Amino acid sequence: MADSVPHSQQNPVFSSLSVTRQQARIRDGLQSMLAPADIKLNGERPWDPQVQNPRFYDRLCRQGSLGAGESYMDGDWECQQLDEFVSRVLSVQFDQRLQNKWVYIRNRLLGKLCNLQSCTRAWQVGEQHYDVGNNLYQAMLDKTMAYSCGYWQKARDLYQAQVAKLDLICQKLYLRPGENVLDIGCGWGSFAQYAAEHYGVNVTGVTISREQQVLALQRCAGLPVNIELQDYRSLKGEFDKLVSIGMFEHVGPKNYPIYMQTACDLMAEDGIFVLHTIGSDATRKCTDPWIHKYIFPNGAIPSLREISAAAEPYFVIEDVHNFGPDYDRTLMAWHNNFSLAWPSLKSGYSERFFRMWSYYLKSCAGAFRCRNLQLFQVVLRKKLRPLPRYTCR
Repeated sequence: MADSVPHSQQNPVFSSLSVTRQQARIRDGLQSMLAPADIKLNGERPWDPQVQNPRFYDRLCRQGSLGAGESYMDGDWECQQLDEFVSRVLSVQFDQRLQNKWVYIRNRLLGKLCNLQSCTRAWQVGEQHYDVGNNLYQAMLDKTMAYSCGYWQKARDLYQAQVAKLDLICQKLYLRPGENVLDIGCGWGSFAQYAAEHYGVNVTGVTISREQQVLALQRCAGLPVNIELQDYRSLKGEFDKLVSIGMFEHVGPKNYPIYMQTACDLMAEDGIFVLHTIGSDATRKCTDPWIHKYIFPNGAIPSLREISAAAEPYFVIEDVHNFGPDYDRTLMAWHNNFSLAWPSLKSGYSERFFRMWSYYLKSCAGAFRCRNLQLFQVVLRKKLRPLPRYTCR
């Protein structure tokens, strides 16, 4: 490789790699930034990244986390405990040093100037993420098909954790037989099925994923459950109780007011709304570029301040429950299931997809482990006074 660093001047850890002088400067600077997290490039601990191709340094320097994720997908680097690596990186706020990259600036501008979660764009995440294949999700999730954080307080395995989460929500809703319940973002029908079977309620679920609707209808056959392919902003009617599990992350700051207004309009005066959502430890201006491109297009992780501000005109916040550390354990359980099932799945997916999906699950687990991400369950009751009105944009 042209303009390479002489072998005698290279760090012996990288002696097997031919790097340009620019790559060497990036490498050395990166090592200095990683040192406070006790991470060593090509080190011997399981959380130490192993650089296989020096172009990794160029991609990281140019594109930040997007370059890091894409180069992992392409095999430029490996890490045995990627989840722990990410947890350590975020714990020293390494991600904030990448905020001046153009991909971050572009995302911030788009989020500020455009409604990335408009009525027309809302369907994109369903098509890209949730419609990737029911066989994948059936292999990765437990038999409840719950694709959100389990509640591990007394659980011994993933299934018990998800059942405990579903029952916890039912208890917070004070469900009574015969009540009509709306599930905003119902997924594959995990809550609808559980609540109808164990609490005798009628459930209407809405999703923007065709694949989810098909499987949810199959799973809930014979129960008082209706699953609609519909955006939440077009919903009509009145319901005794409302629930939204892992959907608020797709709403976006520009739509928080109309989301809360819609929920309020749909809920009976004495109703209860349980909002279950991933949350950020701080209000952020944009989502991670890699997550935006490959996993959850147009998504946005709300802070507790944003949730509270959006809810304030419409609801009284009765309770906030944070069990974010449980998502670390949930994600690692999903990754274990995914890895075990890969031999039977790989005929329908590429090796690059396997690396992408592994990176997604493990990096998110690391973010929850270091408390960069949270899991909020917020219990809301309606305010009994005139409310402001918004229109869908």
